[in-house]
Amino acid sequence: MAGIVNVGIIGAGRIGKVHAQTLAYRIPSAKIQAVADLNAPAAGQLAAQLSIPVATGNYRDVLENPDIQAVFICSATNTHAQFAEEAARAGKHIFCEKPIALNLKDIDCALEAVDRAGVKLQVGFNRRFDSNFYRVRLAIESGEIGKPALLHIISRDPAPPPVSYVKVSGGMFLDMTIHDFDMARFLIGADVEEVYTLAGITVDPAIGEAGDVDTAVIMLKFANGVIGTIDNCRRASYGYDQRVEVLGSKGSIATSNNYPNAATISDGSSVRRDLPLNFFMDRYTESFATEVAAFIDAVANDKPVPVTGRDARVPVVMGLAAEKSYREGRPVKLSEIG
Repeated sequence: MAGIVNVGIIGAGRIGKVHAQTLAYRIPSAKIQAVADLNAPAAGQLAAQLSIPVATGNYRDVLENPDIQAVFICSATNTHAQFAEEAARAGKHIFCEKPIALNLKDIDCALEAVDRAGVKLQVGFNRRFDSNFYRVRLAIESGEIGKPALLHIISRDPAPPPVSYVKVSGGMFLDMTIHDFDMARFLIGADVEEVYTLAGITVDPAIGEAGDVDTAVIMLKFANGVIGTIDNCRRASYGYDQRVEVLGSKGSIATSNNYPNAATISDGSSVRRDLPLNFFMDRYTESFATEVAAFIDAVANDKPVPVTGRDARVPVVMGLAAEKSYREGRPVKLSEIG
């Protein structure tokens, strides 16, 4: 399929707006034909801003539009699987925000619908497209640091989310650590066989009262022998903390945080710099744009998508295993989950 890819967007919230702006301003091979949101005024506002021809409060108006070839599902998590199934049945290629669902049954139903329809499905694990992390992947893939032995991922948010969000998010392992589970597989290039979780409440007792945790260390045993750790916390007072280190037989590679500038201040009492970027939308601006461009290219030129349905399923399995490990106080094999 050459030429322009006609796109529909379902969901005019924060991430829907980000993807819409990327499509409108940065990808000339895509044209947004419609935007839908249960909050119809929000859809109308986005349509007016970006000159989108159709704004609607009914997502089916997007799926039933014969001119639309691909849809972006940017709605609430509990709608992703249903909308993906319906989009597949409508013959639309699909970009779906993560996770497809919080349980494997719904994920599998959606993936089966995609397979039956023969459409493309890419899931929004945008950190794979971050230039820092991609450089780590290249160092491992090329053998630049030799055979990897240890992986350490640090992922800490600047502040915890509202407890109202915690209650519906599926918990920290499925709304926060899920990105790190995907990143672990992506960087090492191998699957994880077993996880062991230590976790607790160090940030906000209300999170514990909601049944979740806010601080965790998760150990990973990879199929190729690599040992990994993921270090998560809902609060890092100095900003959004996103770092990776891999130790290999010939050397190591590490990434630091991203900063708003490269300036260093030196005086008689200290050498210092400004705090790192404080919000994921700022830290990962370019990766969001790059993943969207990759999806449009896959649709326009009939290429494989870079993040598949299986790529989206496995981090949910890992999240469920991490939760089970925490609750039962033991290592859990992914094979126990499915």
